Amino acid sequence: MSSNPTSTNGATPVAPSGGRPTFARDAWIAYFSMEIGLDRRIPTYSGGLGMLAGDHLRAAADLGVPMVGVTLLYRNGYFRQSLDADGRQTEQPVSWDVDENVQALDVRTAVKIEGRDVVIRPYRYDVVGVRGHVVPVFLLDTDLDSNTEEDREITRSLYAGDTRHRLMQEIVLGIGGVRMLWALGLEKIHRYHMNEGHASLLVPELIRRRADREGLLPDDPAVRRWVGDQCVFTTHTPVDAGHDRFEPELVRQVVEPTIASICAAERYHDGGDVENKLNMTLLGVNDTRYINGVARRHAEVSRDMFPGHEIQSITNGVHAASWVSEPLAALFDKELPGWRGDNFAFREAQYLPLDALMEARNASRKLLIDHINKEADGRFDPEAFTIGFARRATAYKRADLLFSDVERLRKIARQVGPFQVVYAGKAHPADESGKTLIKNVVEAMNSLGADVRCVFLPNYGFDLCRLLVGGVDVWLNNPQPPLEASGTSGMKAALNGIPSLSTLDGWWLEGWIEGVTGWAIGEDDYKPGQKLDQLAHADPDIRAAHAESMYTKLESSILPLFHNDPRGFAQVSRNAIAINGSAFNTHRMVEQYLTRAYASNVRS
Repeated sequence: MSSNPTSTNGATPVAPSGGRPTFARDAWIAYFSMEIGLDRRIPTYSGGLGMLAGDHLRAAADLGVPMVGVTLLYRNGYFRQSLDADGRQTEQPVSWDVDENVQALDVRTAVKIEGRDVVIRPYRYDVVGVRGHVVPVFLLDTDLDSNTEEDREITRSLYAGDTRHRLMQEIVLGIGGVRMLWALGLEKIHRYHMNEGHASLLVPELIRRRADREGLLPDDPAVRRWVGDQCVFTTHTPVDAGHDRFEPELVRQVVEPTIASICAAERYHDGGDVENKLNMTLLGVNDTRYINGVARRHAEVSRDMFPGHEIQSITNGVHAASWVSEPLAALFDKELPGWRGDNFAFREAQYLPLDALMEARNASRKLLIDHINKEADGRFDPEAFTIGFARRATAYKRADLLFSDVERLRKIARQVGPFQVVYAGKAHPADESGKTLIKNVVEAMNSLGADVRCVFLPNYGFDLCRLLVGGVDVWLNNPQPPLEASGTSGMKAALNGIPSLSTLDGWWLEGWIEGVTGWAIGEDDYKPGQKLDQLAHADPDIRAAHAESMYTKLESSILPLFHNDPRGFAQVSRNAIAINGSAFNTHRMVEQYLTRAYASNVRS
């Protein structure tokens, strides 16, 4: 828990000031997410979605937004990753001290699952902003003696179990989350923000409550309008498999009857047929005041995926104070006073002294290299150009693209200048193709030997992420467009003066200025309406073109600039901070949610 806890029922929201919308003292915004990266000591997140959720809440605390967070308490954490010499991943449980890090509250609520009552208790963690404002986060737990052993398992592990288990977790998050807020006395939530479809069952719960209160049928247009005006939905994935779906019969068996009957409406199902699966994204977006993707291109792709829905875009950001390396933070404290509370201060980074920036960048690289050499037997050079890549190991992110031609890499290192490569990222325990991808990357790394020093660091998380995004010299991100919704790791790197080398997708389409903030891999070939399965079919040709573009940029632009014109490379670093750091941060992002999604004048 934070060092500055406040009473749950007595916490007073601080209304935003300036030109932002204002809220009544009791007008809280409730932010629901299946995972939230709150603290390095609380391993209840798996990757980008959780990190983004944590950054969202940290920025809300900095800006004084009257917000609460709702998630699940995963006593088993996600998992600790180990890699053997050949790159085979194994997983170990992560233990963490629940009572040491979050505060148990003496409040209970319940949901019905398969006809039985499942009791839920909340734990509280306070996110404290730079000026002391508190955003409380409630972590829901079913691991109670009064529940059956199966029900105690519901919240123990993140993204574990089968489809039925996932539905149970989403019942606890969506339905149980609403009930818990009311049990805590927070009955006047004015906006319910669903961070992906995992929380969409809060919609029928709100419909049920409103219909009962007004004596109306759940499908009455007045009920739907009222509930829709309370709800905001953010979608994070253009990958079809990332949208949860459940068989109608499973929903009828598991979900309590009043909620299940609301979920049976045709508009919530694929193809509008009640015999098709309940689509949790459709459940979330059909009765919602504001829907957004997390980058401009992602919003275009999402409109193709969900035709007939007005999907806007609010491009993701990152919480600057959480991800800037210590040497860079010290420089910013001196040259950009107030940057922690006002990220627009990064616009002034264009005036940072280049010598001071180069010194801070070298110190940040040394922190990373010292860590690598401790883990990898002292093989890395603290002054060599370092390429960084850290992504969840899944096919469309193409972690192996850099190693498409290892002989080409040897030639570039020999003829243009030395470089070294550091990778990180986990595969889901059940994702054998992701594990194979890691193994293939490690095999390619090993084949390069001393010609190009490479390492794959295990157990990517808070601490390792901060070292990587602060310590490499260029950030590599090469997913197959348009399957990258946003890609926040490159934003973290930019705040540390690290330019990106990336395919034109997600946020990079908005942050890319060739040779100024970084470099593009390939061209922007996406056309609205293009089917994603068509792109997958064309992948071999796209892959070859992207690999060639990547190698060409490294040998003709990036490495020559680094080796032959260090101050010129430092200027690109400075541009990354001033241009991209000032724009792609969560202070700007939350401001946009306030004015576009949460404000009372959006739609009624």
